[in-house]
Amino acid sequence: MILQQTIEQVIQEWHDRISTDETGIVREKTIPLDSIASHATVISGIRRCGKSTLLAQLYRQLSEPALYINFEHPLLMDFATNDYARLDNVIAKYNAQWLLFDEIQSLPNWEVYVRQKLDNHHKIVITGSNASLLSRELGTHLTGRHIQMELFPFSYIEFLKLKFQTASYESFHEYLFAGGFPEYLKTGDIQQLSTLFQDILYRDIIVRYSIKEVSSLQRLANFLMQNVGNKFSASKIKQAISVNATNTVLNWCNYFANSYLFSFVEKYSYSVRSQMVSPKKIYAADTGLAYSLSTHSMTDEGHLLENLVYIALRNQYPHICYFEGKGECDFVVVEKGTPTQLLQVCAELNPDNLHRETAGIEEAMRTFSIHNGLIITENQTDTIQTDIGTIEVLPFWKWNIGNL
Repeated sequence: MILQQTIEQVIQEWHDRISTDETGIVREKTIPLDSIASHATVISGIRRCGKSTLLAQLYRQLSEPALYINFEHPLLMDFATNDYARLDNVIAKYNAQWLLFDEIQSLPNWEVYVRQKLDNHHKIVITGSNASLLSRELGTHLTGRHIQMELFPFSYIEFLKLKFQTASYESFHEYLFAGGFPEYLKTGDIQQLSTLFQDILYRDIIVRYSIKEVSSLQRLANFLMQNVGNKFSASKIKQAISVNATNTVLNWCNYFANSYLFSFVEKYSYSVRSQMVSPKKIYAADTGLAYSLSTHSMTDEGHLLENLVYIALRNQYPHICYFEGKGECDFVVVEKGTPTQLLQVCAELNPDNLHRETAGIEEAMRTFSIHNGLIITENQTDTIQTDIGTIEVLPFWKWNIGNL
């Protein structure tokens, strides 16, 4: 049993800290306040990407009484169903109209409690770092009563704001290798990224899913981090990481995706079976994390750039695929089931790779009857006319600024 005074202590500790601490830059994604009166807002994203800070920023701008509580506080680790009654007493004591619940997904029957508070006309914002747990429980108990939004590490624009820099090749290059985790950008302490990686593996995957083959799971995570931008087949990698069953590797990849550590992009196909059996492309949640955990002598800067473009796209579009025919196009943005944008990524176009890079995107343009394509580079600008349409060449730092 957790005492009411313990819950109040946790709340007061945070309130004292937030009263004096800076809450950081305003994020590009903001909480939709107009919808909160009737719907719970659910913010999901990888650990340390700024979800708690977003709640702190909201807390400071509210005029009505609000209560924030982080359910991963050590004093609340044993929170049980009967402790909700004491939490109710605290909410009543503070006369809280707004309930800001951070990392709530580990609590028993949390979705039932949130539904009850919503029915009692509280305004609720909750966060979590596991997409699957949140979606499954919300779909069961809060169907039609919640709005979901995803938060990612800092975008290039947010990086520029934090660093007081302007868009340029130099600032882009710094961002490519530093990534967007806020605390790392503030401190430059590379150990933070290594610790974060281990925390996600242990807390969000090994403990949550009761993984026994810990060393094999770690080998898989390290392999994926070393191979961002490459294609991946579970059946081909299982022996290298000492796993007998392909399904085990697939399950672990789902756990990685649920924790936002990795994304696995499917080949675009009108056939569901073809999508399922084709290799997936690997992308990490953050290029700084990928770079810090890779063997730098083997790091492919072009693959890091590709990963960065994926993150920028994923920030705006939930459904992204790759195209493969005779050639390959790195990204197909799919909206309402229809391909709408085609993007190729190449660090530097030169006579040796120009035909390959343009042929892949041209083939995709013909396949989907799209007459405009885009090649993202590090620092090149051009326009290429083809018989199917126009391919624009832009450096990431110009494209990302203009794409917002």
